[in-house]
Amino acid sequence: MGEMAASGEPDFMIHGIYSFHLLGRELWITTTAAGMGIVTVVILIFAFLAGRKLRAGTMVPGSAQNALEYGVELLEKMTEGIMGEKGGRFFNYIGTIFLFILACNLSGLFGLRPPTADFGVTLALGVFTFFIVHYQGIKNRGWGHFTSLFRPFPILFPINLIGEAANPLSLSLRLFGNMVSGVILIKLWYGMMPLFAKIGIPAFLHAYCDLFAGAIQAYVFCMLTMVYVNDKMEPY
Repeated sequence: MGEMAASGEPDFMIHGIYSFHLLGRELWITTTAAGMGIVTVVILIFAFLAGRKLRAGTMVPGSAQNALEYGVELLEKMTEGIMGEKGGRFFNYIGTIFLFILACNLSGLFGLRPPTADFGVTLALGVFTFFIVHYQGIKNRGWGHFTSLFRPFPILFPINLIGEAANPLSLSLRLFGNMVSGVILIKLWYGMMPLFAKIGIPAFLHAYCDLFAGAIQAYVFCMLTMVYVNDKMEPY
């Protein structure tokens, strides 16, 4: 059920759960931090069990092993389809952020506030991708990575620079905007509709906002990440 503010209005905010002091400063564990912690633990447990299952190497794999292998194949096809033969180098990173974002987005189905509905989380993901993109640009192009900002005409340098800086913001804002809009929509429904409308109907809202939109946004984030990285792979 949606959280309600003291005034009885729907509550969309991120809340502090526990505070502590470190180096003379007060720090808070928020609903976002708690949600990320839960999601991370779940992913680690899943990875441990999946790894043990795959290492078992049974002659007749069961349905769980088939599902795991199918998921890995889908991720491999996604990276290779966009990045070609070089996609294998980035499979671990793309697979990790896809699983993390997807798990964060789906956490709303279990009563958590999705961590990706916090701009601090999505911005960190966008900035991390930004550094990977430009590391690849410097690695593959050398000084050409910087001189490319002056192409095709030097007068376009400000526009090219803004375009490069806008990539992590567009990645983070797209994911954040879609997920926080789902949080707001669901909280408004729980907070403003009569009791009979809170039975059954919210399941469809969760299915769209958390499941469908969550899966799509995880895919879009990873796809754009691969596009940006792939653009820097070829030297000038």
